[in-house]
Amino acid sequence: MDILERFRQYIYEHHLFTINDTLLLAVSGGIDSVVLCELCKQAGYRFEIAHCNFKLRGEESERDAAFVRELATGYEAPFHIKEFDTKAYAAAQKLSIQEAARVLRYSWFRELSKLVVTAHHLDDNIETMLMHFFRGTGIHGLRGMLPKQGGVVRPLLFASKQDIKNFAQQHSLSWVEDSSNQQHKYTRNYFRHQVIPLVQKIYPEVENNLAANLRRFADMETLYEQAMALHRKKLCEVRGQETHIPVLKLQKTQPLHTVTYEIIQEFGFSPAQTDEVLHLLNSESGRYVQSATHRIIKNRRWLVIAPLASEQAQTLVIDEDERSVVFDDKKLVIEKTAPGKELPSSAAVASLDKKELQFPLILRKWKKGDYFYPLGMNKKKKKLARFFIDQKLSLTDKEKVWVLESNKRIVWVVGLRIDERFKVTDATRRVLRLSIISQ
Repeated sequence: MDILERFRQYIYEHHLFTINDTLLLAVSGGIDSVVLCELCKQAGYRFEIAHCNFKLRGEESERDAAFVRELATGYEAPFHIKEFDTKAYAAAQKLSIQEAARVLRYSWFRELSKLVVTAHHLDDNIETMLMHFFRGTGIHGLRGMLPKQGGVVRPLLFASKQDIKNFAQQHSLSWVEDSSNQQHKYTRNYFRHQVIPLVQKIYPEVENNLAANLRRFADMETLYEQAMALHRKKLCEVRGQETHIPVLKLQKTQPLHTVTYEIIQEFGFSPAQTDEVLHLLNSESGRYVQSATHRIIKNRRWLVIAPLASEQAQTLVIDEDERSVVFDDKKLVIEKTAPGKELPSSAAVASLDKKELQFPLILRKWKKGDYFYPLGMNKKKKKLARFFIDQKLSLTDKEKVWVLESNKRIVWVVGLRIDERFKVTDATRRVLRLSIISQ
């Protein structure tokens, strides 16, 4: 079977695209992307051509851009080009040149909103697998690149570099050579020109063996994901924005380290943090591990994965004539009543002696060092941190607590307890009633 027929079959088997799709071919001008263009043409696909000029090789970069423009003209394909100051971007973002070019390239492709097709082939995939292996990876890295992933399709992953060279020679295709491909300072080139040829001296069939491993690892990944789906269903209880994991169930899970990592990595945690999370299993309540977006908190018999508190106004001023204030996802309703009415006993309602209050009132998040005189404790002073422990609040619950203060004195730990000094008594003439309503 020739490469064109294998090309058609690979696209069909992996459901990459159809004859009705318009493709955006990422073309550098090298032999791989030129062959991709020719195969798409012979297979009858409509396509446009996109070229990135990374401004890294001086006149050679300009030569490549001109070549690809001419290639697009020859195929009567719409042409897109983008120039990048790759070195400046790499320095600003603290990335390697290779990584910076990759980020810039795919960011632009997403802007074009087309079905992006690249010329990655089998040899590229073998190199990718080896780089992942030596860098350190899980099963997802060992299976290399996928035929379709994140809006990018790779219909040449079945073809070796030699297959591509043979096709180019048979059809008298022209291409440009990138001199940087011979420089060993780039990791991929070092594997291509040094590591693999060295291994071939001992194992002549190494490329065929590694290609077979790629297929096996892809199948293993499918089984792996099926098993993880069962573990997640057994362990994870989603409650609103939080995920709760029972400690005892997790401790009995095998393989513990791998299952734990696969669950927490979805919330921004790194492999190195897995051991820290496992240490929480035997720690006291309140201990936590944090990623850039989430926190995993030990709360008695549970690990609670919760998003970090969003930044918002932390202090609100309430004037005497205000009737309601919105904070977080709640509304505080303010009413002035006579003391003769029956006083609600709900924790979401606070009835206060208005005479003892000084406006404006301040509604704010609680902070370390705050204290008040809890109702019913005979004016005994207590720090909020200690009060929260007595109330058995989790760390997540503590982070949500607001307080209402008057003249720098806490009047109400909102939704929990009022201060003894502001309670309604027989001498009270006017009552300020505060009610919390969920939005």
